[in-house]
Amino acid sequence: MDQGKLTRILKSMEEHEVPQMIVSDPVAIFYLTGKWIFPGERLLALYLNVNGNHKMVINKLFPQESDLGVDIIYYDDIEDGVEILSKYVDKDKTMGIDKTWPSKFLIRLQELGGGSKFVNGSPIIDYIRMVKDEKEKDLMRKSSKLNDIAMEKIIPWVAKGLTEKELNAKMREIYKEIGCEDVSFDPITAYGHGAADPHHVTDDSKGKRGDCVILDIGGFKDNYASDMTRTVFIGEVSDRAKEIYDIVVEANRRGIEAAKPGNRMCDVDLAARNYIEEKGFGEYFTHRTGHSIGLEDHEFGDVSSVNTDIIKVGQCFSVEPGIYLPDENIGVRIEDLVIITEDGCEVLNDFTKDLIVVPEE
Repeated sequence: MDQGKLTRILKSMEEHEVPQMIVSDPVAIFYLTGKWIFPGERLLALYLNVNGNHKMVINKLFPQESDLGVDIIYYDDIEDGVEILSKYVDKDKTMGIDKTWPSKFLIRLQELGGGSKFVNGSPIIDYIRMVKDEKEKDLMRKSSKLNDIAMEKIIPWVAKGLTEKELNAKMREIYKEIGCEDVSFDPITAYGHGAADPHHVTDDSKGKRGDCVILDIGGFKDNYASDMTRTVFIGEVSDRAKEIYDIVVEANRRGIEAAKPGNRMCDVDLAARNYIEEKGFGEYFTHRTGHSIGLEDHEFGDVSSVNTDIIKVGQCFSVEPGIYLPDENIGVRIEDLVIITEDGCEVLNDFTKDLIVVPEE
């Protein structure tokens, strides 16, 4: 296991008076061990104890050839994996449980008396994961650089007569071409009325002259996610759409300006939201301003008006205000990722936010 990350987690466990914890989320296990394990319906449990009695309980179907830095306990399909796990836990102490652990395993552990009290242990790891170490920062930078390339490559295709689904498929092709393992989420490639609907599902619509096109895209590179949104226009842009575009770009700038250590996550949201409200479009900004990102596109720690957590150096999150006017078929969103530095933030996306009108073919 990564000893630096493990040490931080064990220290936090002590601070929160959670002496033991079961980690089952494959992403959290990868974060600690560097190994992806997807057990399906079978039990996978990484047991952490502040006293160092760490164990991993895993089915024999998933033999581990490399040293993960933890004692591995195997079971087979005719054995009770939870009962085996219960032999190693401190039954008279509080047990932290992963938010993703299926209830069938939790209930069984409770029946076996596998702890004096059961609490949600996930925030302990989630808060540790929010703050990236230097290696993670470099991986986030590398992933975002590729996303800049992906955006540059996809924009000319919005005016080639493709449907949203075809543009989505082209986006996936591009990520493979530039060396990403996969997309980090289903690309949003929305024209006109679809772009004006934040809940729009990609369909067979085609873009037409004057349409705005929202491109919300991201990929995985070396297991770390990128995420960026740009809004472009086909053939021409109306004065009304340009007005909306300029407001969103300025809201994005103000949100980024507020992204610095000592501020609260809600300060970033309000910096963007208040400006949009001042311009008379507050009711049309219908989502939070951002989300944390790393091994997953959406991680714990949102950029919302109710999140009063203090921003720390090393956090990485998105700043993505938007305005959506379905009655006018106008939707604009601009998104960048930032890493918090000692005196502000580093913007990971270099792709221009100047208004782009894509010539029709």
